[in-house]
Amino acid sequence: MSKGTKVPGYMQGKGSRNPRGIIGDREIRYKCSLQNTILDVLRGRPGWQEVPGQQSTGQQQANTGKSGSGSTTQGTTSGYKGSVRNPQGPGTQSAVPTRLQGFQSIPPITRNSDGDWDFYWCDREWLAQNYDTMFLYEHQKILHFRNHYELTRKNLMVKNLKRLKKQTERELGKAEGQSFEFFPTTYELPSEYHIFVEEFKKNPGIIWIMKPAARAQGRGIFLFRRLKDITDWKKGEYQPLSDPNREVPETYVVQRYIENPYLIGGRKFDVRVYVLVVSYNPLKVWLYRSGFARFSNTRFSLDSIEDTYVHLTNVAIQKNAPDYDPDKGCKWSTQQLRKYLSAKHGVEAVKKAFKGIDNIIIKSLQSVQKIIINDKHCFEMYGYDVLFDSDLKPWLIEINASPSLTASGKEDYDLKFGLLNDLLNVLDLENRLTGKEKRVGGWDLLWEDGPILADDGNMECAPNGTTASIPNSFLGCHNERKRQLRELYTAAQSIKKS
Repeated sequence: MSKGTKVPGYMQGKGSRNPRGIIGDREIRYKCSLQNTILDVLRGRPGWQEVPGQQSTGQQQANTGKSGSGSTTQGTTSGYKGSVRNPQGPGTQSAVPTRLQGFQSIPPITRNSDGDWDFYWCDREWLAQNYDTMFLYEHQKILHFRNHYELTRKNLMVKNLKRLKKQTERELGKAEGQSFEFFPTTYELPSEYHIFVEEFKKNPGIIWIMKPAARAQGRGIFLFRRLKDITDWKKGEYQPLSDPNREVPETYVVQRYIENPYLIGGRKFDVRVYVLVVSYNPLKVWLYRSGFARFSNTRFSLDSIEDTYVHLTNVAIQKNAPDYDPDKGCKWSTQQLRKYLSAKHGVEAVKKAFKGIDNIIIKSLQSVQKIIINDKHCFEMYGYDVLFDSDLKPWLIEINASPSLTASGKEDYDLKFGLLNDLLNVLDLENRLTGKEKRVGGWDLLWEDGPILADDGNMECAPNGTTASIPNSFLGCHNERKRQLRELYTAAQSIKKS
């Protein structure tokens, strides 16, 4: 390799030179591929300046209704494992290995060709096309780890959780494996159809739910009780045939439906929890205090399993209901939910339920810790969807790599604005923090190569009189983020001066 050859950011050595230098007192230059709350946050942040650049793949497709040449399909595994733009045009294969293409066959995305940026909130399609060809400087930050889909595609999420559960049982025993009992019995179709049929026959009459592996916002989901309702995935129907034009069924997951969800006002709900991962090696995880519960628009009943307004809580589904109220939006804040549950079931029962959410977060991230391509330039903000059953047991429904940042109302906007602003505070491109903080605004450090314990003055949700150390987890607790930030930056400044 020649001396002047540029290599991808994740292959950089510590001695890499940065012609602009580490960010100091100068402005921070950013790019953003979305037109919603995150763009408002970036534009309103003091000392941050937007830079123009090439239009993202997602924006191009939205404008033209077509995929660009050499683009990859969102959510498909093949779109992320080594796919790059091919200068010879679509449909041809380059003989150069993927890891070398960025600096042998294809000009890398450099600061000159794609904007002189420090921070990029990119979409997944752009990352899939450009990650292997990028050169990143020491200080640059970009949204998404390269193979984030290992956790956010429904079939791969369950596959990785099952693998870690088996490993845990093998090394630590069956009892320890019970800590993974937070996702319903799940199979991938069509590849595991025959295994599913055996399970189906063991439990006649129960309800199952079908979900596309790579779609979001509730699209393509349906419930069923009879095998004939999923004839497209019948054993043998999906086997390769001589006809190459035959359409292969889309990959789905089929899960045992949770028939006893916790109900409030007779309605089903799930909880959106925000999780920030800034590193997988070591694993460093932040949990946001605020979130929301999304309610169905219609009272729960198992008599009408075809009614999506009863069984699916996605806002994209519920907003189309005839009696949907856009002002209320069928949402409660996580703080409202925690107060309601505590008043009805007691503080200790709710504390145990929310501790179960912490377990879901950590176990799911550990299941992909050795698989995700760790890169110090990358970070990920996940949207976890969690459902409580009638016993207040939390169940993992899915994990979103791109949780919606479009606000449905003023309260939702305020939540997401604070969430994103505090995310930038955690990343600290301005270098104003000490790096030892356990709380930044609404984000609490949950895990850093091990569990984090709370400080004595940070125990708003702890029962009165508690003095023992507790986990640094405060989902749904009081969140005076602005006051906390003022005190935090004042203290950090004093420490740095001394």
